[in-house]
Amino acid sequence: MYGQYKHTLDPKGRLFVPSKFREELGASFYIAKAPDGCLAVYPEAEWKRVLDRFNALPMSQARNMRVFLANVIKCEPDKQGRFLLPDSFREYAGIKQEAVFLGQAGRAEIWSADRYAAEEEKYLTPEALAAVMEELGF
Repeated sequence: MYGQYKHTLDPKGRLFVPSKFREELGASFYIAKAPDGCLAVYPEAEWKRVLDRFNALPMSQARNMRVFLANVIKCEPDKQGRFLLPDSFREYAGIKQEAVFLGQAGRAEIWSADRYAAEEEKYLTPEALAAVMEELGF
């Protein structure tokens, strides 16, 4: 998945999955609160990898995952591609009306449009892009 797509919450708190992401995300997917103040969106296969890594952790480390796993929801979009984004997830990500879906290779992210614009302003510079390209070996 790649690209960015802006969508507006409907009055019931539902959000459209971008049509470009629908096939890749599948009939159901998982949304977790992410460390950057956004929401991480995992298709089934990618979520299975997360759980496999979790299950491989020793119990002493697995306890640290409690809060993460308690803040995950499974979503099954309706026929129009809408899903309900619970209040606590909208509040966490600062989403009031406009949301931005970002493709992040095997997963996606959902950001508040305002919060993502601020992120992009900080990091979308020629110098930052050059550093990313260098890190990737280009």
